[in-house]
Amino acid sequence: MHYRLKSLSLATATLLLSLTSPLLPLTLKFEPLVAQAQTTQYRKAEAQRLYEEGRQELNRGQFQEALQTFQQVSVIFREIGDRQGEAYSLGSLGSAYGALGQYQQALEFYQQALAIQREIGDRRGEAYSLGGLGTTYQVLGQSQQAIESLQQALAIQREIGDRQGEAYSLGGLGTSYQLLGQYQQAIESYQQALAIQREIGERQGEAYLLRSLGSIYHILGQYKEAIAVYQQWLTIAREISDRQGEIYSLGGLGTNYQLLGQYQQAIESYQQVLAIQRKIGERQGEAYLLRSLGEAYVPLGQYKEAIEVYQQSLAITRELGDRQGEIYSLWGVGKAYDASGQYKEAIEVYQQSLAIAQELGDFPGKMGIQWYLDNAYVALGQYKPSHLYRNQIEQSQQMLANARKLGDRRQEGTALEQLGRIYAQLKQHKEAIEFYQQALTNARKLGERHWESDSLHSLGFAYYSLGQYREAIEFYRQSLAIKREMEDRVHSSDRLGDPIILSNQRRGIRTRKAYTLSNLGNAYYSLRQYREAIEFYQQALATAREIEDRSLYCYSLSNLGFAYYSLGQYREAIEFYQQALAIAREIENRGAEGRVLSDIGKLLAEQDQPELAIVFYKQSVNIAEATRRNIRGWSQKHQQTFTETVAGSYRALADLLFKQDRVLEAQQVLDLLKVQELDDYLDDVRGNNNTAQGLPNLPPEQQTWTSYQAILNKAVEIGKELTQLRQLKQQNNTFTPTQEQRIAQLVNAQETIREEFNNFTRSPEVLALVTQRSPETLSQDLLLRMGDFNALQDNLKNLQQNAVLLYPLILDDRIELILTTPDSPPIRRTVQVTKQQLNETIAAFRSALQDPAADAKTPAQQLYNWLIKPLEADLKAADAQTIIYAPDAQLRYIPLAALYDGQQWLVQRYRINNITAASLTDLNTKPQRQMQVLAGAFATGRYSFTVGGQSFDFAGLPFAGTEVENLAKTIPATTQLIDKAFTPQVTVPKMDDYTVVHLATHAAFVVGTPDDSFILFGNGDRITLRDIQNWSLKNVDLVVLSACETGLGGKLGNGEEILGLGYQMQRAGARAVIASLWTVDDGGTQTLMNTFYANLKKSNTTKAEALRQTQIALITGDSTALGQAQGIFAVEHVRNSSPNVSAHLSHPYYWAPFILIGNGL
Repeated sequence: MHYRLKSLSLATATLLLSLTSPLLPLTLKFEPLVAQAQTTQYRKAEAQRLYEEGRQELNRGQFQEALQTFQQVSVIFREIGDRQGEAYSLGSLGSAYGALGQYQQALEFYQQALAIQREIGDRRGEAYSLGGLGTTYQVLGQSQQAIESLQQALAIQREIGDRQGEAYSLGGLGTSYQLLGQYQQAIESYQQALAIQREIGERQGEAYLLRSLGSIYHILGQYKEAIAVYQQWLTIAREISDRQGEIYSLGGLGTNYQLLGQYQQAIESYQQVLAIQRKIGERQGEAYLLRSLGEAYVPLGQYKEAIEVYQQSLAITRELGDRQGEIYSLWGVGKAYDASGQYKEAIEVYQQSLAIAQELGDFPGKMGIQWYLDNAYVALGQYKPSHLYRNQIEQSQQMLANARKLGDRRQEGTALEQLGRIYAQLKQHKEAIEFYQQALTNARKLGERHWESDSLHSLGFAYYSLGQYREAIEFYRQSLAIKREMEDRVHSSDRLGDPIILSNQRRGIRTRKAYTLSNLGNAYYSLRQYREAIEFYQQALATAREIEDRSLYCYSLSNLGFAYYSLGQYREAIEFYQQALAIAREIENRGAEGRVLSDIGKLLAEQDQPELAIVFYKQSVNIAEATRRNIRGWSQKHQQTFTETVAGSYRALADLLFKQDRVLEAQQVLDLLKVQELDDYLDDVRGNNNTAQGLPNLPPEQQTWTSYQAILNKAVEIGKELTQLRQLKQQNNTFTPTQEQRIAQLVNAQETIREEFNNFTRSPEVLALVTQRSPETLSQDLLLRMGDFNALQDNLKNLQQNAVLLYPLILDDRIELILTTPDSPPIRRTVQVTKQQLNETIAAFRSALQDPAADAKTPAQQLYNWLIKPLEADLKAADAQTIIYAPDAQLRYIPLAALYDGQQWLVQRYRINNITAASLTDLNTKPQRQMQVLAGAFATGRYSFTVGGQSFDFAGLPFAGTEVENLAKTIPATTQLIDKAFTPQVTVPKMDDYTVVHLATHAAFVVGTPDDSFILFGNGDRITLRDIQNWSLKNVDLVVLSACETGLGGKLGNGEEILGLGYQMQRAGARAVIASLWTVDDGGTQTLMNTFYANLKKSNTTKAEALRQTQIALITGDSTALGQAQGIFAVEHVRNSSPNVSAHLSHPYYWAPFILIGNGL
């Protein structure tokens, strides 16, 4: 926790009561008493003595005793008829009741005193009573009534020249304005009061006002101004030996240094406070300061020191029995472990902290700790992000329920916005809209215009994400109108307000306005209204320039470049791209730099400069590869963009390389493409040493890029200097003549740089690049790549399977095929077919494959003609017997084995095994000799649930139990887990003790996020694709999922979910996985699986060959190969009379769905 600046508390209220409503002076100034009895004089003297005694009791904190004393004083003054004395004693009773927290009684006594003082014309006393009323109203939260009372008091004090009283009233007004959130008026009141206190030399009052000013600057985020004020307060506190003031001022300094990122200064301040706390024995304060120190150590990477001070704090809180403090000390220990990567230790401590928070009913603490705990599990890979979201939703819903129960509309608005954001991150935008609409209604009821504007913006984003661009524009426009109204309101206050506060307010509004303008541009762009898009991008750019937001400025320039590109205005587009690239470099935004480089590559390709386009695309790809090396854990992207996905850059680069006949380079790009597609899908793929090297430049490309970088580096240096100078002006509000001259020089230099950029494409280096790409130099490229290529060929040779590697690439107008053989350069074949034609054929083939009565041969032959026929002669020349296949995009939804050449299926000619990418696959490790199988089956029961908006209803697989029993007969070293015994808790820990893991249960590849694809266990539990990465499968040769299906929902995806399964199994350590692409009738699966294991058991039979022989046996109906399995199947078919099951298994519906991914040995 930060060393918090506390709001109005009982102690503060008591201080205010004493400051703004001073008690009767030591000597009451009564009118001369003439002919008064000795008794009256005696009683008056007694009243004065008691009055002074009451003052001392009040100052000592003896509030009840003071109350009783002032009651006696009041009685005496009333009895002797002294109206002035009675009024002062009534006011003092008001102060005593206020100090006791009995504010209604305090108000009554102040009002009685005020009535008497107005009656007798005691203006000074009237001002004091008004001050007391004002302060009491403050404590009661009635700030407007407080302001009215204090303003009346202030007017009187100015009239009678009471400077001390004037300072107190101004201070009270400042507090009231602060409580109302009217910070500008509060600052003005405090500053006026401060000037008077300094004039009259009242150091204690000056210190109090500095404290109040510092707290406002802190609230406004003006941490430098807060630090300056707290330093003044510290000086006074030390001067007047105010230890509490010294503690609070040092604490305030520490907090504000920390918020500025000046952690070392924060630590020094906290250590000084800690020394004082220890000296005076303030143990609770000591514990608090130790936690503050911990928070400052963590960002500096001083985790050991942080853990040490948090643990000291924990020991003190336990010693004091401070359960609330114990929560935050444990939380701090957890955060330090978390930041240092010690997630297990962090989780253990978070759980202890969470338990206490739940016990005490600390709802905010519980929410915060749960958030950290979930993220620690994610970092360890033990939680799927969907679990994290579920927790966030539950917590936000609890917050919403509590807010509505308490009638707290502000908290309600926060919870509604939070729920909307979570659903938006889950891409459930319809649900997000429901919450944003409620948040909008709530904001309008509160009259909070900035909340209203933000809700409208969120609604715009949600509708944009749904592709409802016109609705998005309507909401964005409403949001923009409010932001402009707010901006105008701030502008109209310029002459009245503090320039620093107003500047910050204006900046905040303009930042939000700039993003709304940018998103409006995006919506118009999506409607292909490019001119309108440019108009809003220009406004966003101008605003970003005004507020010096370099990131937003870069983004706006990039958007403008893309809009002009779409209009075919390439010169304007390249100018904006060049500027965006320079700024991305300047602010070290690698993601933005990569996207802009890709955009420039696309533009250059469009301008028929493929050689230069390749240079830029390569740099973009290399940035993506370098970035992936630094990925840790899971993240969510919540930003609209018009550039292609990162994977799009890889495809575009491969396309250009193919057109240049640079096949070796293209092949490497295709391999990296698979890794990038996995990263786009799973968002946590790091690649490996092979992929991390990226794509090297050829010598002429390197020369070209070096020349371009020289121009770019000049642009970056100029941009940095300009930014520094403009920030200097913003701070000082003026320029020296020298600075003005330098600005002009730099702006002119920027224009020169832009011209250099424009001339670059016609430079000698670029012309040389084109020349050196002649056919005579292609052999140099081959030599450059030959090392990596030779390693790949060696892998193919070492398999001793007559293996070849097939990489297809789907482009809009064609398919590119690369075939790598053990003994020749890579072979490239181009097939002229559009992406649309291909996808229509894939969809027709999928449909036919899933219906045993349908004719699958026609689409299967068409796909054969496109994918295999162009390579027939090459496959024959290589004497190929095994095709190692890395399918691209939609081709992942169909089995290569089921392509048909007009005479036979492809599996009848070749062994086939799929891979994710050659660079990620261990092709050569041989399986262990002795097979040991862990087999789980879901045979009976039924489970219904919803995942990713889709409903699933799964019944047990009647043949699954038989399948596992027969497997155990074939392979005696088999452990069986059936139904309720088949749980994740029992199954997963056992997996690595076996060479084969067989799961006869439902599994679904759901087109969408990785969290939506799952495997169902016999007890109804599910694990997701992402969970698999936490499995330990280092000893596992094969994982079999015998009842998978791919839910396409009526349209083809990109196949990432299938690619992701293979990768996740590999990452967990398994050498290979067999999975089905659609659900097969239960008996058909049993037949295939029993035959597969019988084949696999044979000596020297590889996984790929065992699967091939099994599939051939089903195609031909070979009863010898099928053994008893076919007979069992036929009997069950008759018994169940299932119309979807045929006793003849030659249709690919039965044998083709099973694909082998990974190592085929």
